[in-house]
Amino acid sequence: MKKITQITLAALLAAPVTLGSLSLPSSASAASATPAKPTTSQSVKGPLAQAPVAYTESAVDFAQFLQAKYNIQLPQQITKGDFIQAIAAITEATQASDSEAKAPVFTDLASGDSSYDAAVSLFNSGVITGTEVRAKDQLNTYAAVFIAVKASGFKELAYTYPAEKTAKALAKVGINPNRVQGQAAQELAAAIDTGLIPENLYPALLKGGVASKDFANTLLGRVLVSQGKYKHEIGRSGDADIYSKLYAAYRTADLIESPELRKIVDQALRDDLVTGYNLKDSRFDSNFIDELTLTYGHDNIQHAVQLVGLLRSEGIDADVQFQPKTSAFIYLKEWGEPKETPDYKVTQIENGNYIASAKEYDIQFEFNDVADKVRFNDIVLKYAKKNSDSTSPLILSSWWQPLYYSPTTLANYPVISNNKIALGNYYAQSFSLKENAKAIREGFLKLAPDADITTYDFWVDQPFFNYLNGGSE
Repeated sequence: MKKITQITLAALLAAPVTLGSLSLPSSASAASATPAKPTTSQSVKGPLAQAPVAYTESAVDFAQFLQAKYNIQLPQQITKGDFIQAIAAITEATQASDSEAKAPVFTDLASGDSSYDAAVSLFNSGVITGTEVRAKDQLNTYAAVFIAVKASGFKELAYTYPAEKTAKALAKVGINPNRVQGQAAQELAAAIDTGLIPENLYPALLKGGVASKDFANTLLGRVLVSQGKYKHEIGRSGDADIYSKLYAAYRTADLIESPELRKIVDQALRDDLVTGYNLKDSRFDSNFIDELTLTYGHDNIQHAVQLVGLLRSEGIDADVQFQPKTSAFIYLKEWGEPKETPDYKVTQIENGNYIASAKEYDIQFEFNDVADKVRFNDIVLKYAKKNSDSTSPLILSSWWQPLYYSPTTLANYPVISNNKIALGNYYAQSFSLKENAKAIREGFLKLAPDADITTYDFWVDQPFFNYLNGGSE
């Protein structure tokens, strides 16, 4: 028991059929963050990564995201229709009902054409403003920008630009004010000032003509960024201010309160259906690419800071998202009177025991490639995991059974199950061995037949899998 009490997230995750009635004192708690619905990826090994440098999202990054999240792959030669369809997909433009608006009569596009539905949706949302679409034409750089500005939500801003401000913005690219005028010039100026067009695209914009695939992918990515639909992160592990951002995120996170949801899962604890659970808020989901993502759970924020520093020292740069988490478990009355703090609360139950709730967190990492994701396991096992047969120095507050996992398959990562119940933005979950998941799901359904309940598999590190099977390391 001594080793197990030195962890928190690893406590109380399995169903009673696996770990019996095991419970832990206040230094312990329950499950961890929700892995995304699983997909498949290949485990590969790569060379040691170079030292992190300041990172800027590239056309390749945006293209990868568009494919992973929206199944969008632009052809090498892009038509305006291709771009219109992509814009409609990422902005989730929908056709207005007959009572709101009638479908426009396009002069060169008919119902049944591949771009028709997207064009109608964008017309009704004000992104397309004319009835001549020219969907079969090759995509022009300026046409792409005009569409992207309106799709990004910068149209009103653009039309506030006076002539002098417009000319000043165009001058950054070297565009003569006589080359484009009126609202078109205002839209270009706003695209430049807002960063919708990054500096690396200035030469292509100055040149004009046919838009390249990289140009179009970058605009699509920037539209997503402007609408808050790209990755949700506090920064990169290589950022100079990443440590202060981690501390700020932790400092401003509170115990999660969701009374209706807690009533359900607290009863699951009373019934010994689960030995622990955690609460999270879906509004902190990272929206990272599954194949490149790992989630790491802990309770000590300085451990997270040192972990990020460790990754930097190993030449790994990654996107970082902080996710607040509250873990709950049974605190046995024989352990003595529990001491509450702002980050640790208890509620006494009928048998004299307590349900304890503790503040924790998950860090989600999106790596630059699968090779770095694979390397993470070796780094943690060497520098962030306690071992009875080793006295090697470790980072602060390392655990016997660290918890980190992937929504996609990885070599040497066993499969377990997540049992999740959601109400609104909040969800509770408890991890279990696969063979116990069915019973937990059925128990949740009995407690809350109308709730959103899901069970799915994901890939977890070997030490945590050993814990679920009763092992100490």
